[in-house]
Amino acid sequence: MYKKMSWPLTLYFDGECPLCAREIKLLRRHAVKDRLLFVDISSGAFDAKALEFTFEQMQSSLHARFADGRWVTGLDATLWSWRAAGLGFWATPLTWNVFRPLLEFGYRLFCRLRPHLAWLPHPDSGSRCVDNRCAVPTSKPASDDQPTLKKK
Repeated sequence: MYKKMSWPLTLYFDGECPLCAREIKLLRRHAVKDRLLFVDISSGAFDAKALEFTFEQMQSSLHARFADGRWVTGLDATLWSWRAAGLGFWATPLTWNVFRPLLEFGYRLFCRLRPHLAWLPHPDSGSRCVDNRCAVPTSKPASDDQPTLKKK
């Protein structure tokens, strides 16, 4: 895809998504600081407009940007983030042309279902609880700018 990588790769992810957060937790454990950086788009400090995107665009699929400004999205963002973390072997099937259409279809399906998966256990669930009360994000459409929290 690229002849020369311009590290680091900055990965823009939705930290409110339980499945996404699990993948990021794995990547963080293996990531080398100067090769892979993380930005949680669900953070109140995140500004999609500063990157010339809308929040909805950033939330619709995984985005990553190389240090030279080149963007990759979707499965390519997954592939390059796993390579940046030294786990490229596990992402190798994403490069196989014979499987790529099926993987693209599965990824698009996941992206459509992802907002409705907020009920799944989050890997940071303990840090979301204070005084025996936990904030659990509700399912949200892509048009919401900020995550909505529901108190139990």
